[in-house]
Amino acid sequence: MKLNRLSGIAALGAVAALTLAGCAANEQPADQNDDTTTSDAPAESGGSSGTIGATGASSQASAQQALVAEFQTANPEATVNYESTGSGTGRENFTSGASDFIGSDRAYELDEFGAGFAGCVSDSIVEVPTYISPVAIAFNLPEIDTLNLDADTIAAIFAGDITTWNDEAIASQNDGVELPDTAITPVNRSDSSGTTETFTTYLDATASDAWTYGPVEDWPIDGTESANGTQGVSQVIGQGEGTIGYLDASQVPEGAGQVAVGVDGEYVAYSSEAASKLIENSELEADREPQDLVFAVDPATATDGAYPIALVSYLIACVEYEDTDKAQLVKDYLTYVASEEGQEASATASGSAPISEGLREQVLTAVDAIVTE
Repeated sequence: MKLNRLSGIAALGAVAALTLAGCAANEQPADQNDDTTTSDAPAESGGSSGTIGATGASSQASAQQALVAEFQTANPEATVNYESTGSGTGRENFTSGASDFIGSDRAYELDEFGAGFAGCVSDSIVEVPTYISPVAIAFNLPEIDTLNLDADTIAAIFAGDITTWNDEAIASQNDGVELPDTAITPVNRSDSSGTTETFTTYLDATASDAWTYGPVEDWPIDGTESANGTQGVSQVIGQGEGTIGYLDASQVPEGAGQVAVGVDGEYVAYSSEAASKLIENSELEADREPQDLVFAVDPATATDGAYPIALVSYLIACVEYEDTDKAQLVKDYLTYVASEEGQEASATASGSAPISEGLREQVLTAVDAIVTE
């Protein structure tokens, strides 16, 4: 039986970059207090204005498309441009001051703060997890809709040690499935990617004997089949028989088979609910400022139906900008994204897991640290 796709996933098609225009939607009229920017219903006010630009995580592409469209409707005098470049490029742009805020599938490491952030008045930044989604493992084999694979087998496939689909390691976990002798073609990201880091962190934590490269953001094996961005990986898998790759679950190509991942003696299919279970059991990293909300996600701790490969993608902004009007619009936009309305829009468009009420309170408090006067 075919695994169900995440409900509400919007197919994007293959694009090299996504540039979106929209309008922030949570600013109260000018005579009201800034504290109201933490409202969960920002789209009703329509008071935001100006233009800000962002680059970053391609995993967030479909969610950002929906979020910015809602902003545009609510706030016709504000423009938010989000270009899907990949997380690594996004962080480079934020560090250099080329982007006002970014999306990134990983937060900045503490030792990266020393370089400073050219667009910010200080080295204090806001990092908030607003997009949580399973990283799916999808494959292209005619007539096969789903396969069970444990961590060691997944690691050996992507390390190049298991090379055909009828290998005994795969067959032994899939009784009754007629596996072909087709060559396996693992597909990885060619660009610096937080999704790659999420996936290789899982491999390192659960199958370090088979995966000896550690958690990395740049694919460590030469000569592999690679593609730029989430959309690129999706396109290669969709077009190539025998392929298998990792990508944000919102962009699994139509008709692709999907891997149920071995966890604690059972096989868990990806879903937003199963991804949420992994994040909810994780703690915040220590030694960070209060507005820097970075989770220490450990795939090895997945249990009780938690899906072990979950992407926590962040929106990252300055605490203080030279231009307070720009600061206000960034603050408005991030507040909307974290709101219940914004999270519902994201989930409908991309199949992401809406953040919990408890996490929303933390995120809104962090966003409120952005200085606007």
